[in-house]
Parts: sequence; structure tokens; C-alpha cells
Amino acid sequence: MPSWSSKDERQYERIKQSSRKRGAPVRRAKQIAARTVNKRRRQEGRTPNTQTSGTGNPNVSLKDRSVTELRNKASQLDISGRSRMNKAQLVRAIQRAQ
Repeated sequence: MPSWSSKDERQYERIKQSSRKRGAPVRRAKQIAARTVNKRRRQEGRTPNTQTSGTGNPNVSLKDRSVTELRNKASQLDISGRSRMNKAQLVRAIQRAQ
């Protein structure tokens, strides 16, 4: 396993067992458990790349966030055309949508 804490490993095992009880094959149960634990680690900022699926720190202005974080935020707000927008356009679109 990656550099997980003992708590992460316990959560992984518990999620994997729960998935198996619900009928998931072993391989799929392992995937579900690992993705769930990694998602929690990402949300808590315990991974090297925290901006891959997050929307950034809500206490930081939109202009100071990365384009990836702005696109994720735009995705949450269901803004169309976000993949073709540059940073300034994303900031304006998010501000209008909020």
C-alpha cells in the first residue's frame, strides 16, 4: 500500500470487507476501498498533489486558485464550456454563478 497511516489501512480493510459483503468481486472491492481512502487523504491535504480533484481552499480568492481548481469548481456549479475557458474567464463565470 502507499504511504498510508494505520488508520488509512484500517479504513481500507473495513471498506473492502463491506464491499465484499455486498457482493463485489475481490478486485473491485480493493479498487473501491483504495479510491475511497485516497479521496479522503486528498480532501484532507495529505497527498502531494491536492489540486487534482479539489476546488481549492475556500478562504483563498478565486484569482489565487489554479486553473484545475477553478475547472473543478465550475464543474460543481455546472458551468458549460468550462474546458475551453482560460483562468480569467473561469473566475468571471464562477462569480456570476455564485
